[in-house]
Amino acid sequence: MADGLGRARVGSEVLQELLEELAGRLRRSVVLDDPLVRLIHSSRHFDDADPVRVRSLLQGRADDEIVRFVLGQGVAQWSKPGYIEGCDDLGLRSRYCVPLRERGHLLGLLMIVSPDKDLTADETADIDKWARLIAAQMYAEQLAGRAEEAEAREQLLALVGADPTARAAAAHHFLTTGGAAEARHVQVSVVQVTRTHQPPGQVETALRGALESVRRSRWVRDVVAVTSGRAVLLRFGERPPEPQALRNQSRDILEALETFLGEDIDAVVGVGGPQPGVADAWVSYEQALVGARAARRLPHLDRAGHWEELGEYGVLLHVPDRVLNASLLPRALRTLLAAPGGPRLVETLGTFLEHAGSVPRTSEALRIHRTSLYYRLRQVQEITGLDLDNGADRLVLHLGLRLHGLLEPAGGGPGDRADGAAPGRAPA
Repeated sequence: MADGLGRARVGSEVLQELLEELAGRLRRSVVLDDPLVRLIHSSRHFDDADPVRVRSLLQGRADDEIVRFVLGQGVAQWSKPGYIEGCDDLGLRSRYCVPLRERGHLLGLLMIVSPDKDLTADETADIDKWARLIAAQMYAEQLAGRAEEAEAREQLLALVGADPTARAAAAHHFLTTGGAAEARHVQVSVVQVTRTHQPPGQVETALRGALESVRRSRWVRDVVAVTSGRAVLLRFGERPPEPQALRNQSRDILEALETFLGEDIDAVVGVGGPQPGVADAWVSYEQALVGARAARRLPHLDRAGHWEELGEYGVLLHVPDRVLNASLLPRALRTLLAAPGGPRLVETLGTFLEHAGSVPRTSEALRIHRTSLYYRLRQVQEITGLDLDNGADRLVLHLGLRLHGLLEPAGGGPGDRADGAAPGRAPA
């Protein structure tokens, strides 16, 4: 990722003082990271710095490969302290890691450099004592910031929700107090994580971290609503976002999620089109949900569905899951699929239609002689009873093939919605 994963929100002076006091007692370097291994605070040096520590202090964050390496050791699931293995190739010495938890929620990771894994019982007792103090302070600071965050989340979900009255009230809020009064364009993206071995709390934290990696713009303001497994990002500004910028944003979000949660996750991004004002944010949100659904069902989208680029799929994917099945396919196409050699004929037909009925281009794409192509096309017409020189017949077959491509989703949950509601309606 070009700009990296950033660093966590800096903690308070109280946290820094607690960290320095522990480091002084141990005579070892101590670091406080967030659950995504992003730097919050670091103590002074004690001649035990490794290249990873030096780079983290200079950059304000750990390298992406370090984050992947540490999280790959399962620290986010640890219930008690342990040693993180070092890696000479990465310039990382072993560290004693204490997962800081409060009420089961992972607040952060306390790291003590220990190349020889030689902490004494008295030292680990000291670490345990200070870890409890640091966790309590972190929890208190998080509680202080949650009320404002919860308000922003509720306003955003109301803005894109199904209730027109609630939408209007939320739009008024953003126009009068949310900084959207001068915004001429709004755009909504949806991020969904539907499968991962990580606990829900870590998924939510990873979603926040992934979105923070793209929330850097001088002219755009944004609001985020994150829950377990999904996130909504609202952006508004004076001009619509550039398509390439949105593509880069989707790529960066997915790469960040892979770093934080592992490459085996099932995550998609849906990007709605720009709308002329904050009152129409719900339209962009609905489009983003369709984009996310497309991203799960169409492998060529590479897990990112952009409404403006979906074409006819944007219409077809408004069909709810309960009826999106083989019964929607035209009878002629179902007959072709069931015929001997059907898959080969369907491939030929699809290539022919994609190349606007051009025999030379189709034969070149399929790497077959034109005589063979003509023979296959005659077979298609005989089996389906349709005329490939007839525009209406070709449209029926082309739309049927598009629907057929949607019948094997790449993944996803019930209803293909970020909120679990029925397709076609925003959440209340």
